[in-house]
Amino acid sequence: MSFVSGILVPIDFSERSAPAARYARSLAAQFGSSLILLHALAPLQQELSGIEMAGHMLRELQLQRRARAEQELRAFAADIGASEWVVEEGDPARLIVSVAHERAGLIVMPTHGFGPFRRFILGSTAAKVLHDADCPVWTGVHLEDAPAPARPRRVLCAVDLGPQSSKTLFWAASVALQFGASLTLLHVTLGARDAALEELGRLRKFVNAEAELAVDTGDPATAICAAVSEQEADVLVIGRGSAAGVFGRLRASAYSIIRQSPCPVVSV
Repeated sequence: MSFVSGILVPIDFSERSAPAARYARSLAAQFGSSLILLHALAPLQQELSGIEMAGHMLRELQLQRRARAEQELRAFAADIGASEWVVEEGDPARLIVSVAHERAGLIVMPTHGFGPFRRFILGSTAAKVLHDADCPVWTGVHLEDAPAPARPRRVLCAVDLGPQSSKTLFWAASVALQFGASLTLLHVTLGARDAALEELGRLRKFVNAEAELAVDTGDPATAICAAVSEQEADVLVIGRGSAAGVFGRLRASAYSIIRQSPCPVVSV
């Protein structure tokens, strides 16, 4: 039985959709998971802002619009090889989180951003999903450029040694095991390196994971992204945490890591 029940991929029919969906399909095949495609229709009233229309005409237009979207997504799903597809009307981020909580154990989606400044941009929909989703989110600004099938050979897991760390390492170890990849467990500390190394050792033993241990110092986002480059990691696994307050699950350091990482990031 797969540790990922289903993989949800939001589809907006942009040029990024097909490569990201194929990448997710290869993950689904490796994990033995179902692949679910979701297209979110913006509320019709929002698209027709300022235009007056009779109620029956509005309903007819809404039905036609949904039928077209369903036809497109059905064809897209058949081409990709997805087992399920869903068309719903509403806010994309809210729908992605809602459908994922009901039917999937992982969300795969590219973040927004192109050109020389793309590492500093994270689309509003992706940010909302990262903030609200309870399941892991596999994302990256360059996900549409990633090779498919996805075959990570080096997995880097970065933990803060907080309450979520065991869950984060379990997920990273599971990904490494599925792909036969090597795994490195990293902690960036402001304190004593020896103490941090001991804590990592205890965490590794608790999760029963096979992983090399590494400790670094400095700014977490900078150090973690540098480690990704140095180790040529194919996937970075981090914890989003469960901090209360305005940032919720999406802590400032996680946000920076996701934007700057040179490889896809799984935030747990």
